[in-house]
Amino acid sequence: MSLVGPRMITLEETAQYGKWRLNLLTVKPGITGLWQISGRSDISYDQRVRLDMYYIRNYSIWLDLFILWRTIPAVLQGRGAY
Repeated sequence: MSLVGPRMITLEETAQYGKWRLNLLTVKPGITGLWQISGRSDISYDQRVRLDMYYIRNYSIWLDLFILWRTIPAVLQGRGAY
């Protein structure tokens, strides 16, 4: 597991990723990611898949730093945390 990356998924969830499921094998799951700073439980599962795929395709150290920076207020405000 890494600090930033797509959210870990279960075996049951792999079917929902369809053709994108192999992309998940190219990166380690993360403790935080675009899903966390984008609303966590307030976003649909399809949006979560899109965010994970966006992260994988556009990975950079700058994107990781941006996500880390935005994670702090997201956690403190509790947006989407049920």
